[in-house]
Amino acid sequence: MSVTNGLKTYYRRHANVYRKRYCSASALGETELSSARVVYSGSSALSGDPQQALRSEMTELLAQTKPLRIAVGIATVGRPQILRETLSELKRQERPPDHIIVSHCSEKDVVGLRHDTDGISYVRAPLGLTKQRNAIINVARDFDIMVFFDDDFFPCARYLEIVEKAFQTNVNYQIVTGTLLADGIKGQGIEPGTARLIIQRDVGASTPLRSREVYNGYGCNMSVRLANVLEWGVCFDENLPLYGWLEDVDFSRRVAHMGKIVRIDGARGVHLGIKIGRTTGVRLGYSQIANPIYMVRRGSLSLPRAFGQMMRNVTANMARTMFPEPNIDRAGRLRGNLRAVTDMFWRRCHPKRILDL
Repeated sequence: MSVTNGLKTYYRRHANVYRKRYCSASALGETELSSARVVYSGSSALSGDPQQALRSEMTELLAQTKPLRIAVGIATVGRPQILRETLSELKRQERPPDHIIVSHCSEKDVVGLRHDTDGISYVRAPLGLTKQRNAIINVARDFDIMVFFDDDFFPCARYLEIVEKAFQTNVNYQIVTGTLLADGIKGQGIEPGTARLIIQRDVGASTPLRSREVYNGYGCNMSVRLANVLEWGVCFDENLPLYGWLEDVDFSRRVAHMGKIVRIDGARGVHLGIKIGRTTGVRLGYSQIANPIYMVRRGSLSLPRAFGQMMRNVTANMARTMFPEPNIDRAGRLRGNLRAVTDMFWRRCHPKRILDL
């Protein structure tokens, strides 16, 4: 048998094993099998050294089944009660995280929680989402996948299991973000009990690994392949202070050249969107203008997207100032918008100016 025919036989055997193992009644679909096809069809075997190609193919196939070391990182400020709820939810994972890293700014952020150190590290960092997430990355250098959760994100029980399979079977995935069953950030917020009920009632996705490419990961639940990030020295931009408005977009676009950014169906959860501990209305409104402008200048956001983002925020703030939603300071946000626009014309608009507001 020629090496070429041997490769074909090996591929067919692997595909059959893969189909039996994963494509059960839950119908994970063609996404998983496609990675096996890519290994064979994308190989340089038939045009280069066949033996070298066979070794490369076997290495890739073994990598698909190799367990990944997964760390969960949570940045938190001033919300120990909701953080406790989120850590409790993580214990329900069918595929537990290999480690949990909590980044906090003061002892008040984790009061009553430090006794729970089973698989959890508590890392103190300067105030600011980008600084806290960089501190998490620095601790997690020995892990394969870094899963960033907000301190008010409740994942479904199979979230980490499905994320691991997605990265194992798609070596070109750089960022994987999940599917939200509900997002309280768009309204008054969601109570923990309600979030758990939503998750319990969810029947799951018929094709858990089905994916579609997206422009950026959503920061409340965003998983990152760490090796590439560490190799290129990419980190969250600390010029986006405090709440770090659009930090997930900025980070995603700066790693986009390393691989695909996708949303997968099966990694599901609820973002509570709790309003406690968030940035003031004026500061957030300023960031809604200053941060997109800064990102356009540095090349991590296109001008049309930045303009659309700013116009949506300003329009919403203007329209709802007279009749704002509960717990949302629309008037403050609008004042922040106008302050940033004024600074833009004076050429002094910068994300860090919110520290003086």
